[in-house]
Amino acid sequence: MNVLALSASLGITFSAAFALSAVPAAQAFEIFGKKFFEGDKPSNISVPDPLPYSAELSVVGSQEDDLQDKLSAASTLVTKEDEAPSGQAGLISRGLSDVKRILGQLYANGYYGSTVSIRFNGTLLEETLESGKIPGPRPVETLISVDAGSQFQFGEITVLASGPGAEDLPKDPLRWDLISGEPARSGKILNAEQKIELYLRKRGYPTADIGEREIVADHATRKLDVSLPVETGPKAVFGAVTVSGTEVTDPAFVERYALIPEGEIYSPETLDKSRKRLNDLGIFSSVRLVEGTVQPDGSLPISIEVSERKRHVVGAGASWSSTEGIGLEAYWRRRNLFGKGELLSIEGSVGRLSASSFTDMEYATRIAFDKPGAFGPQTSFSTALSAAQEAPDAYTSRTVKLEGYYKRTFSETLSGQAGGEISFSNEEDVYGTQDYLLVGTPVGLTYDSRDNVLDPTEGFYLKADVEPAYDTIGGEAMLFTRATGSTYYALDEANRFILAGKVSVGSILAPSIRSVPASRRLIAGGGGSIRGYAYRNVGPRVNGEVAGGRSLVELSGEVRVKITDTLGVVAFVDAGNAYEDALPDFSQPLKFGVGAGIRYYTPIGPLRVDAAIPLDPGQDDPDFALYVGLSQAF
Repeated sequence: MNVLALSASLGITFSAAFALSAVPAAQAFEIFGKKFFEGDKPSNISVPDPLPYSAELSVVGSQEDDLQDKLSAASTLVTKEDEAPSGQAGLISRGLSDVKRILGQLYANGYYGSTVSIRFNGTLLEETLESGKIPGPRPVETLISVDAGSQFQFGEITVLASGPGAEDLPKDPLRWDLISGEPARSGKILNAEQKIELYLRKRGYPTADIGEREIVADHATRKLDVSLPVETGPKAVFGAVTVSGTEVTDPAFVERYALIPEGEIYSPETLDKSRKRLNDLGIFSSVRLVEGTVQPDGSLPISIEVSERKRHVVGAGASWSSTEGIGLEAYWRRRNLFGKGELLSIEGSVGRLSASSFTDMEYATRIAFDKPGAFGPQTSFSTALSAAQEAPDAYTSRTVKLEGYYKRTFSETLSGQAGGEISFSNEEDVYGTQDYLLVGTPVGLTYDSRDNVLDPTEGFYLKADVEPAYDTIGGEAMLFTRATGSTYYALDEANRFILAGKVSVGSILAPSIRSVPASRRLIAGGGGSIRGYAYRNVGPRVNGEVAGGRSLVELSGEVRVKITDTLGVVAFVDAGNAYEDALPDFSQPLKFGVGAGIRYYTPIGPLRVDAAIPLDPGQDDPDFALYVGLSQAF
């Protein structure tokens, strides 16, 4: 393949977007860790009277091969050797801090008879502390000597409980992962205390607390006896809820939407769900739920403290593709329109600006209104009016649509929606020109247990949609169905090796393909389908042109490997095809695309760059394709 052919078949898209939220023009902003418009600030902060030194840490008496590495990681003198402290006082202060840090790490590994000695140019830390001076040459030779001694094991372990909930607390140390004879790591004790407090809080004791723990180290037997006194405090129910910090928002709406059940047994999980529900509204920059004092009647008042975000948001973006040309988009949003979380959006976009005529361009405009809590805290209502022209190679579609949806959250993982829509479309394709006026009632269910929407490492995602529709112009009834499922599996505890898979199937029950609008027919190919193939270019053809089908099958598999905390690689295989009948007959084999990509992990999600090759390219398919986006492919 020559250079000219490569240029003609390569599809690359670049895009950029920004959003403004009524902030001062001079305020700094950050993208992917890079800050802009910060003003003139010094890049390096100088340390007055820097005192260079060298540090060496040695360990004797250790029973663990990696103990020295752990102590070195805990030592500030070692980890910050290249960052000179300020003068002799700074180095002495760093040494004092190290004694506590190293002993803490020794306790964490079960060594309670250890000694730590630090010398500066041969002078003990204690002597330099008295004189305030470090004699000798510069850089200062710093030696850290650790005699770990013997590792202790847990001896007698006792859990004592007092208070109204004493009988509700299991006293067996095994229940809290404290086992006599095992290494007496301090972290085990701290973890046990946290588990005990969480256990009691989940059962309605919000003030549960661990008293002054009693720990006795017997150096002769190298045993550590532990006694944990637990004060359960009173059992409580949710009391009155108050709201503060609102400016435009109706406090009564916040209280109702938080869904904190007054009179029910206290539960931290309920508060976590309330906090998430309020954050998901998108109108608050911060949400705090503050627990008050348990009242004599057992009620616990809750104070909701919020800070509101700016109400106006303006955004714009641009894109360029070697096959689609230039595209522009913009939007305006008004948050909290009437003080109860409402969102009004006006959006517009223009694509293929380099097209030879207006009829070959793509454009869309949309005005939408969303009302959370429309029929209760776990419901919402949305409606939108939109107009668009699509112009892929297979067809040209001009559509005006009015839609409205009722949405309900059933649980943390399950949600559903039902609604109605009316759409008028004028379609030009291989069959000619035809008008459609569809009236439909779409219904959908979504199950989502993924641990992260943008970068999942475990869980399932299942989405099923059904829409009965009737074309009032053609007098034809039809039924649109589609289901998508994906799952994720980590091969290691650090979640650096992930297997991901996705399956999508679709079917349209209709008298014929032509009775279905071209824009609603099932056609495969492109970034969200079979990577490597042209967008919506895989499916039944008529006279060499893609006509679309009434059934669809798509499969995707990925192996994701995280090389560092910020960089990863991916290998993937996609397959699929569309078919003429309502059920796939596989008269045409699945088409495969293979490829690889890189991931750059940012605070807002992984930046994705994928390159894919079609193994069975057809007419208008590229030799390979490049995809850029934010988040994993699925």
